[in-house]
Amino acid sequence: MNLERIVAGVAACILLAGVAQANVSETTVQSLGAPDSIDTRVGTFEFDGGVPTAATAQSAFDAVDFARALNVYNNSFRGASALGLKKGFESVGAGSGDIVIFDELMDSNSLFLTANADTIYYLGWIDLSKGPVVIDQPSGGLGALNDMWFQWIIDVGRPGPDRGLGGKYLVVGPGYDGPLPEGGYFIAHARTNTILYALRAFIVDGKDPKPAVDNIKQNLKIYAYQPGSYGTPIAEALKGEVRLAGEPKVPEMKFIDASGMSFNTIPPSDYGFFEMVDENVQNEPATSYDVELAGQLAAIGIVHGKPFKPDARMKKILTEAAAAGQAFGRALQWRALEKHPDWAYYEGSYWTNMLWAGGALFETPPPAFENGMFKPYPPTGARKLDSRTAFYYAYTLDSPGMIMNIPEVGSQYLIGFLDGDGDPFDGAKTYKVTLPKGIPAKAFWSFTLYDNQTRSMLQTPQRYPRAGSQSYPTPAAKAAKDGATVVYFAPEKPDSVADGNWIQTDPEKGYFTVLRLYGPQPAFFDKSWRPSEVELVN
Repeated sequence: MNLERIVAGVAACILLAGVAQANVSETTVQSLGAPDSIDTRVGTFEFDGGVPTAATAQSAFDAVDFARALNVYNNSFRGASALGLKKGFESVGAGSGDIVIFDELMDSNSLFLTANADTIYYLGWIDLSKGPVVIDQPSGGLGALNDMWFQWIIDVGRPGPDRGLGGKYLVVGPGYDGPLPEGGYFIAHARTNTILYALRAFIVDGKDPKPAVDNIKQNLKIYAYQPGSYGTPIAEALKGEVRLAGEPKVPEMKFIDASGMSFNTIPPSDYGFFEMVDENVQNEPATSYDVELAGQLAAIGIVHGKPFKPDARMKKILTEAAAAGQAFGRALQWRALEKHPDWAYYEGSYWTNMLWAGGALFETPPPAFENGMFKPYPPTGARKLDSRTAFYYAYTLDSPGMIMNIPEVGSQYLIGFLDGDGDPFDGAKTYKVTLPKGIPAKAFWSFTLYDNQTRSMLQTPQRYPRAGSQSYPTPAAKAAKDGATVVYFAPEKPDSVADGNWIQTDPEKGYFTVLRLYGPQPAFFDKSWRPSEVELVN
């Protein structure tokens, strides 16, 4: 009897299985398998009863390796660019804690991604591997600390906790587990052993950089933190957990005036790009970047603690991926609105800014600002990959202070890649842009022109390719009788145009422009003030 039940049960199971299989359509079954042959954008794939041929397997491997290499280019350009800055500083003699300063402002000799000729840059790199470092920040600064993946650490100066008054910052590197002070410092934690210090200072009254330069050189100090010194109360030492110490000896600062120097800070867009990324990976802890990016890097042979030795096949793939990545990075500048029309700042305009899509952290737009209070938007939970790729391909250093809706604080940017007809700028032609009366910049405003190829300031006989409201380093732009200010971009200064209203172009080069508003006012944010498109002058 038990045997009969078992046989009946087996029969029922077989019958049900047959019914279940019969209920799955042929279309569904076919969708689960591989056809004998299928054409794709990466070639024709062939299968023998679902088994890929040797040629198809190799094509699939190549396609995935290329895709992973392209992802690495787009997602880690920021790391190569950060290392490019450090290498550039070292090339002019800056070691850890030394400061590269532009006493006469940065000009077009140096290759920096979209730097400006409006403010005094003072920059450097700091080694945290031996312990925390103190930065005695002078007043009046504007900038941030970033790590070697351009991950934001802390704002410094006007947007930071010192609010432009200056103060002591204590920067702690990864893995440090020693004592820290109870007070007296703005403490920030970094995920890499090397960090970038990037600050700007405004020119006093828009006329003379010397007072700001003197303030920096007299008051900026960078030195090793001494546990148990300032910031540690004696009561803390009584617990036996920290040894009291006197104040550390502050070494003399080294300032390198890079005004007029020619040096490069930009990573290559060929196979050498991946070598720079590998160098960054080897220099920093394996946990200094997210596991997803680490996985992309490892998939193409870049692993912390292991040599990067791609074979000839992989080198070819990496070289092609760098070319494709560069094309995509450039497409997200000049042709961005074809893919992201929401990057236009004004309706029907070619003035763009990719940061409004996801803020400085490329995820949620910057919070609204109403009646003196910020109103954050709910998190989107998704990284704005194109915004991040576009930003780091042409710009550097990340900070929430760069993109915020608060009037008269920091600076805001409008980027122009195309003229009013949607065409790239031709260096041999003459263009003009009109800024209506009431330019919404409490501090000052400026235009700067950038070379399409290097994304650095355009090199022409005009040392500083800028025009603006400051009278240094070029004459201030003059407004017309109606209050509007017209700026011309042209290889030769048009007749009757004031020197300060003209930026020289090169007939052999293309360019793009950035309009900067320092201390932006409400009319910028509510868009009641709007510049003209850049117009071709016939």
